[in-house]
Amino acid sequence: MVATAAHRARVVETIVAAFHDDPAFRYFFAEPDRFDAQATLFAGYLFDRRVDNGTIWVVDGGSAVAMWAGPPGEPPDALAAHGMPADVLERLDAYDKAVHDLLPPVPHWYLGVLATHPDHAGRRWGRLAMADGVRLAAEQSLPALLETTNPRNVGIYERAGWSTVGEVRVGDLRIWVMRAGR
Repeated sequence: MVATAAHRARVVETIVAAFHDDPAFRYFFAEPDRFDAQATLFAGYLFDRRVDNGTIWVVDGGSAVAMWAGPPGEPPDALAAHGMPADVLERLDAYDKAVHDLLPPVPHWYLGVLATHPDHAGRRWGRLAMADGVRLAAEQSLPALLETTNPRNVGIYERAGWSTVGEVRVGDLRIWVMRAGR
């Protein structure tokens, strides 16, 4: 189901819970006592900038979520206006630049967030949530890409039909960029 504004609270809760131990989120939001507040702000920001595009799909009301950016992409970030600290913005910018350099210069679909609430993990709801974005990319003959920093996710995505097209490091953080299809 395509997400609406009514799904926001559940989607944000799902993302924060699912990414609690994720290497990228721990890199972005490095201060443990501020992690939940900053991750919540970030997840809400990502939801708000995509919901009106109809490129967020949810399962079970937001217990699993896939947030896509379709072509031609998204406008430049305005996260600073949402009160995110400068040090977090610097880490997000470094990460975005590293990933952007591995993305194709042609129109593509980009899966920015795929999350399943830990209470519902193992039900394959993540695959279900991301399926519409993969389908739309294929119908438009465009590549579908994602990135992950969790080594365990690389195998999960490979079993779902994704392949690694590039790797990059930002500090100690290893990032895999993957493409749907083999």
